[in-house]
Amino acid sequence: MTANKTREPIIVVSGLQKTFDGELQVLKGIDIEIDRGDVVVVIGASGSGKSTFLRCLNRLEEPTGGQIFFEGTDITDPKVNINLHRRKMGMVFQQFNLFPHKTILQNLTLAPIKLLGLDKKEAEAKAMELLTRVGLADKASAYPNQLSGGQKQRVAIVRALAMNPDVLLFDEPTSALDPEMVGEVLEVMKNLAASGMTMVVVTHEMGFAREVATEVVFVDEGVIAERNNPKDFFTNPQNPRLKSFLAKVL
Repeated sequence: MTANKTREPIIVVSGLQKTFDGELQVLKGIDIEIDRGDVVVVIGASGSGKSTFLRCLNRLEEPTGGQIFFEGTDITDPKVNINLHRRKMGMVFQQFNLFPHKTILQNLTLAPIKLLGLDKKEAEAKAMELLTRVGLADKASAYPNQLSGGQKQRVAIVRALAMNPDVLLFDEPTSALDPEMVGEVLEVMKNLAASGMTMVVVTHEMGFAREVATEVVFVDEGVIAERNNPKDFFTNPQNPRLKSFLAKVL
């Protein structure tokens, strides 16, 4: 899938480390380049560091060592205005984090009006276009508590898209959902990947990794233990820890 693509790194991570409370080292030196248009799926056991890695990418967690370059800028530099870069790096969490007292349309237009300076009409038109894309145009005037979990997560994805990001980060976006709602969220993510959106996805959904990823990364005890294209990753794993992990989850 990536063979004919011109390499254009959008995120370059070098020697990334994260220690909590001065003693628990969760990330022990992560190195990875992510190209524009890549869909990198990160898997690993609970506590392996995969979500911490993802949250370091936009400095929701502050790295304790190493560098992260996003579109050529070292965003670990204390002088960098991280909020400007976060606008280009959308994030979708396990929990939907929607404002319960605002309608879906209000939830979607808040940040574009406030941060991007769009006028209300323009922001609403963009939001409706995105809601239509995920099959939720009829929910614009509903409130979050009137939606199912799958619908809320689709709205959360649209909220991230409304900021016109260059990269979307997903932190286990389906783990809080009932099984029958997982498919509708993964379908939206597959369509995003097909449209060329650069995505970094921490997930337990191996089918999604196999079908959609350009690269699958296995994080184990704070390091990248193995990474490969999906076919070779799943059919011919090299690392003993990965073999054991896949035997449990497949």
